[in-house]
Amino acid sequence: MADAIIELVGPNELPLIVSIFNQIIRPPRDVDTFERRFRGRYNVLQLVARVDDRPVGFFLGFELKPTVFFAWFYGVLPDYRRQGIASQLMDAVHAWARQNEYESIRFECHNQHRPMLHLAIALGYDIVGIRWDSDRGDNLVIFEKVLT
Repeated sequence: MADAIIELVGPNELPLIVSIFNQIIRPPRDVDTFERRFRGRYNVLQLVARVDDRPVGFFLGFELKPTVFFAWFYGVLPDYRRQGIASQLMDAVHAWARQNEYESIRFECHNQHRPMLHLAIALGYDIVGIRWDSDRGDNLVIFEKVLT
């Protein structure tokens, strides 16, 4: 199990997060895409996971509504998976959300991302729905975890 350092980072670190994102998720996106998504959002949260001072994972999220925090994207570089880093990231998100008085956390996941589905179940998330993703032509599974 890796002992990652999870850092809360500000907007200036978005290029680093986008670089990690583009090593994990396709299609690649640019910084402007993320900045547009964050416009008008409340409580944007950006985390970076580091192992031996190397950035190996990230988390991006924001308030969905006053009591619900939305985990928009997160990921861990392939060489660092199955070491508990994703769980450490989510534990940090849960702690932050509780401190900021959110009642629950929600995220969406494609059915083919099996490791993410397993992690969600292991962390106590419930399946609360399904949503059609017209961009990818596939369903997304909607997960939610009550924090209180």
